[in-house]
Amino acid sequence: MRTIERARIGIAAVFALIMALHTGTASAHGKVAMEDDNCMRRIGENMIHLSAYQPQTDEEGHYCTEIPKAGDTILVIDLVDPSLREMPIAIKIGKGNKAGEGEIIKNIRTSTYEDGVISTQSTFDQGQYYIQVTAEGIPPLNYEYHLRVEMINYANVFRAAIGPTVGILLTLLLGYKLLRSKRFREWLASRGKKKAGQDETS
Repeated sequence: MRTIERARIGIAAVFALIMALHTGTASAHGKVAMEDDNCMRRIGENMIHLSAYQPQTDEEGHYCTEIPKAGDTILVIDLVDPSLREMPIAIKIGKGNKAGEGEIIKNIRTSTYEDGVISTQSTFDQGQYYIQVTAEGIPPLNYEYHLRVEMINYANVFRAAIGPTVGILLTLLLGYKLLRSKRFREWLASRGKKKAGQDETS
C-alpha cells in the first residue's frame, strides 16, 4: 500500500508542477505591471505604450513588437504621462533594426496630441522595422520600438515548450522508477494472481 500511495503522491506532484509551469507561462502573456510591460517605454517619469492591431487577420488580436503577419497594421501609441500631451511629438517608421538605417516608410509631422493617443496605419512586409517617437521637450525624449513582422521568435517558442517538456520527462522518469520498483512489481503480480483466481471461480 505504501508503494501505491507514493505513486499517487508522485503523479500528483508531477501534475502540480506542469500546472505551475503552464500558469507561469500564461501569466507572462496576461496582465502585467506597467513597468514590466514589453510594450511600454520609459524615460524618467515619462512613459508611452505601443499597441498593434491587424483586424483583417484577427479582430481581437493585440500585439506589440512581434507582428504575426505581413500586411496592413494599425499602430496606436498612448502618451501615458499627461506632460507628454503638451509636447510636440514626431514619429518615424523605418525599415531596419535601428533608427537611422534603412528606408523611412512613414514620417508623421510634429504635432501635439491633447487626448494622448496617436493612431496610424502602415503596411509592413516580412522583416524588421523600427518606430522612433520623439517628444520635443528640453531635452528631447527619444523612444524606440523594434518590430519583427512575420518572423519566428525562437525564444518564445522555447519558453512555451519547456513547461510541457519538463512535465513529460518527469512523468517518464516517475514511470520508469515505478516499473523498476520491486514492491510495485510484486503488487502488480499479486493483482494478476488475484484476478486470475476470480476468473477461475467464476
